[in-house]
Amino acid sequence: MQHINITTIKHFIITGFPGLPPDYYGPVSVLLLLIFLAIVVGNAFILAVIMFERTLHKPTYFIFFYLAMIDMAFGIVTLPKIIAVYWWNDRITSFDACFTQMYFVHALGASQSLILLVMALDRFVAIWFPFRYPAVITNKAVSITCSLCWVVTFIRMLGLVLHALTLPYCNQNIITQCYCDHLSVTQLGCGENVAYVKSVALVNSLLTLLVPLTFIIFSYVSIIIAVLKMSHTERYHKVLSTFAPQIFITCLYYVPRCFVYLAHYLGYSFSTDARIVITMLYSLIPPVVNPMIYCFKTKDIKEALMQRFKNRNVRIHFGTG
Repeated sequence: MQHINITTIKHFIITGFPGLPPDYYGPVSVLLLLIFLAIVVGNAFILAVIMFERTLHKPTYFIFFYLAMIDMAFGIVTLPKIIAVYWWNDRITSFDACFTQMYFVHALGASQSLILLVMALDRFVAIWFPFRYPAVITNKAVSITCSLCWVVTFIRMLGLVLHALTLPYCNQNIITQCYCDHLSVTQLGCGENVAYVKSVALVNSLLTLLVPLTFIIFSYVSIIIAVLKMSHTERYHKVLSTFAPQIFITCLYYVPRCFVYLAHYLGYSFSTDARIVITMLYSLIPPVVNPMIYCFKTKDIKEALMQRFKNRNVRIHFGTG
């Protein structure tokens, strides 16, 4: 096939799950809509609780606040289009809209990796340097750090997307995925630089995943060592109760991604549908599950919610009495 150096593609076609029978389009679109509502409502609820509950204006919960914003934004960026694909058979997305979606998908994912690193460092300082923690980890410090994570990552991902735009897109326009991501789009590029663009993106992905993960593992291993050395049972359980939610959230993000990269490194290839399902699972399960972890596994949020409900019940009782 002869390649040309001019982009002739005006739009892309999103396939979703290629092997899905038409009879299942309705149920799948309803399921995706429910997931979308769970992500938006759940994370908006967490944002509201942390924002309006003064007892939660602490560094740890500011980090949760940023994670909830990322989770909600990711759902808003990715799910409406794939819902439209199965609801109204609206598979066409413009060239510019596809690259815009790609940008936000990767920028939000990479930002979350850095925010998880900040969360691990927060717990590391709290456990190993408890007396210095209030002076080092402040609300202002966490807000500035998390904001910088966003700014730096969004600038870095802009370079990644602009690099992908240097490729001409002139032959195929069918994206075998539920949303536009770098791998699915660039493999449709033509010309001799496709392999180079993919290599740069792979290195960028590995750095985004592995550099924060290295520091996160070091932090959590150090925390576990410190916890095991504690003599007071009450303090031991208190530390674990505040430490466990962070472990769950971090594992939800990293374990599936590491599995996919490791499987690819070992030469194991997934079918197209299996690859898409795995991608959707590790992309959407954390935004759905994280709000439940915040509510049920985090003592301060659980106590704040219980207190709110008790106060409301008391007001209702006196109002009807």
